[in-house]
Amino acid sequence: MRRDVFLRIVDALSNVYPYFHQRVDATGRRGLSPLQKCTAAIRMLAYGVAADAVDDYVRIGESTTIECLEKFVEGVISVFQDEYLRKPNPSDVHRLLQMAEGRGFPGMLGSIDCMHWQWKNCPKAWKVSGSNNDINVLDRSPVFDDILNDRAPEMVFILNGPHLSNQSQSYKGRNASYSISKPQGEKCKLFAQYQEGQRKDVERAFGVLQARFAIIRGPGRFWEKKKLANIMRACIILHNMIVEDERDTYVGNFARGLEYDDVENGLSQPQLGEEDFAPYHQFLQRNAQLRNRQQHRQLKEDLIEHIWQFHNACRQL
Repeated sequence: MRRDVFLRIVDALSNVYPYFHQRVDATGRRGLSPLQKCTAAIRMLAYGVAADAVDDYVRIGESTTIECLEKFVEGVISVFQDEYLRKPNPSDVHRLLQMAEGRGFPGMLGSIDCMHWQWKNCPKAWKVSGSNNDINVLDRSPVFDDILNDRAPEMVFILNGPHLSNQSQSYKGRNASYSISKPQGEKCKLFAQYQEGQRKDVERAFGVLQARFAIIRGPGRFWEKKKLANIMRACIILHNMIVEDERDTYVGNFARGLEYDDVENGLSQPQLGEEDFAPYHQFLQRNAQLRNRQQHRQLKEDLIEHIWQFHNACRQL
C-alpha cells in the first residue's frame, strides 16, 4: 500500500469517527494519534501478527490494538464500501461479458470459488466432517440473491440456439453442475481444460488477497463471526483501493482507459439504496428454475459443443 492511500484512509476515518481523534487526558497528556491507531491495525492485517507484537513499533498495548483493529475495519467498511465494494454497473457487466466471450464462455459474468478461512475458536459442536463443502457454502451464500429477487440483469447468448439467463458463472466443486471431474472424450477434456483456465481468475484473486493480508492466511483468532466477516470485507475493500492506486503500473493493456468509478465518462452508477424483494411465490419459482438439473445439463452440453467449435475456429486463424 502506497503512502498516499494510507494517509487517505487515516484522514477519512479521523474526519468521520471520534475514536480516531487524538484526545488529551486530564493531565494534558496527548493520547494515541490517528496514525498510531491505523498503523497498528494495518500491521495486524498485513502481517497477521498477534496484538501484542505491535507494542514495540507503535507503543500500543494488546487490548488497545485489538480495539483499534475492530474500529478500523468497521470504519473502512462504513466509509469506503459504497465505492470499492459496489455491484457492477452496466458498463462493468458489458466489459466482463466481452472478456468471457473472448475466452469461449458467452453470457458468463465471472467465476465462483470457495476460500476456506480456518476459525481457531470455532465451537467443537460445529466441526462436522464435510459440513463446509463447496455446495453447502454456496447454498448459504448471498451470491444468487439478485437472481432470486429478480434484480439481476437478463442476458441472451447463443449456444447451439438462444439461451436466456439472468447470470451464468463458472462453478468449481465436486457436485457442481458445469464441472466434469473425469472427462471422457476429446470434447469433454477440452471443455474441462478451458473451464480450469477460466477458474484461475478467481483462484488467483484469492491467492493475491491472502498474500497481501496475512491475517486471512492464518487461523482467525476472534470469537465473534461478525468481527471475522468485517475483517474479510475490509481486506477486500483495501485490496480494491490498492488495485486502483497501482493500476498504472500494471503490464499490458487490460486496464487502459478504465476507471473504477468514472462518472465523467457517462457510466451509469449503481443504486445504493434499499432493494426490494420479490414475492415469495416468485422467489420459489426462480429457485426451482435455478436448480433445474435438466436445464443445467443441456446448457453444459451446449457449452461443450461451443468450446469445441470455438477452439477449432481459433486454431484456423
